[in-house]
Amino acid sequence: MRCVSLPIGVRRRGRHEMPCNHNLEAYLHAYIQAAGIAGDHKGYLFRSVRGKSGELTTNPLAQSNVYRMICRRAMLAGIKTRIGNHTFRATGITQYLRNGGRRELAQQMAAHESPRTTALYDRRDDEVAVDEVEWILI
Repeated sequence: MRCVSLPIGVRRRGRHEMPCNHNLEAYLHAYIQAAGIAGDHKGYLFRSVRGKSGELTTNPLAQSNVYRMICRRAMLAGIKTRIGNHTFRATGITQYLRNGGRRELAQQMAAHESPRTTALYDRRDDEVAVDEVEWILI
């Protein structure tokens, strides 16, 4: 698997392809094998589950179900902050930039038309370091 076709703005531009991170590639291969869908090249990658059986259907996983799953997993992990799909997008862009990535390339990878949109996902300035709080003397 050299690249993943990621859906972006299907109404406007169709699909955006970019190289796949080697860790993501390994996770996807493990998921595909565990899900038993390796031979189904035309089926959906992420599928709904039949009741509580754990058995995958051939239907796509609905966006609302993904959101509820993310919220459940965040709650189980003790995360009290509201979290959703754009949280992951912002985290990916922020980590890329923290690790020395360039905003122009982040914009290209995120398929944003405007650099201002990419800037909205850049959360590097949101953190207040504990060292900075220690400057508050009471």
